Amino acid sequence: MTDDISVGVLLPIGKAQWGDADPRELAGFAVQAERLGFDSVWVNDGIAEPRIEALTMLAAAAPVTERVTLGTAALMAVLRRPVQAAQALASLDLLSGGRLTVTVGAGFPGHFGRPLYELSEVPWPRRFARLDETVSLWRQLWNDPGKTSFHGEILRFDGLPRSTAPFRAGGPPIWLAGITPAALARAGRMYDGWLPYPPDPADYGTCLADLHRATKEAGRSHDAVTPAMFASVLIADDPEAGRRTLEEFCLSNYGLPLDEVAKIQAIATGTAEQVAARLAEYTSAGARHLVLRLGATGLPSLRDQLERVAPLIPRLRRP
Repeated sequence: MTDDISVGVLLPIGKAQWGDADPRELAGFAVQAERLGFDSVWVNDGIAEPRIEALTMLAAAAPVTERVTLGTAALMAVLRRPVQAAQALASLDLLSGGRLTVTVGAGFPGHFGRPLYELSEVPWPRRFARLDETVSLWRQLWNDPGKTSFHGEILRFDGLPRSTAPFRAGGPPIWLAGITPAALARAGRMYDGWLPYPPDPADYGTCLADLHRATKEAGRSHDAVTPAMFASVLIADDPEAGRRTLEEFCLSNYGLPLDEVAKIQAIATGTAEQVAARLAEYTSAGARHLVLRLGATGLPSLRDQLERVAPLIPRLRRP
């Protein structure tokens, strides 16, 4: 039995997804996901469009849920000052009773990512090294409160204060988003999980093998890095109607047509059986935590999709 497989869902915190609904209902969406058997709820991040801020959403979900992991997919560390972010994340871990998982990313290339750095007044070059040093700083603040300085190649601090201690010793797990050879090497060397979104399951399996090699080369155990997978899903009995819904979703969220998004991101659509079969290709390739974004717009449609996807969870845990 592959009972180590977990299934989570992305909360629709972008205005383009929740539409005209009261955004306070998003906390109820997290409650509904937990009631339906999902293992985790996740938030994405950004400042380039109207949305509920990621960590604010998780803080709202923490007291109304009891069991689910609360995750970021992915947190843009560059949008926050690193010492303040360490305190915010430790606070969330405390308030949730140790249920936080933090996936971080350095942003998409080109016009999707660079403006976020300009708004944050942070240089675009060496963004990956900056991200890794930020994570190292967080871990130092959480695990070595007596150390008052941090001197990296990019980040340098003296007179660091004592930081809020997380619920869990060592702090929340930190995962990395990315699938380039450099990202796989970094994930194997210093991260606790890996969350990519490749459109081809075969590519996922190939990259996971590379990740395992990088983990071994770093002297870490084979299971030191949780292999996860991000995919957009939509269940539709009518394939054409489903495609129209996904097209609307892609245009409203990315400003790109479905065909373009499908070239860079995993998408599973069709009947429940077809969606389950597609996702099973990724679990067969080694994915052990599926993070699913519902490819619909409008909170009523999203709640309907949540109800339709939930029955797939036990099926995805079978061999």
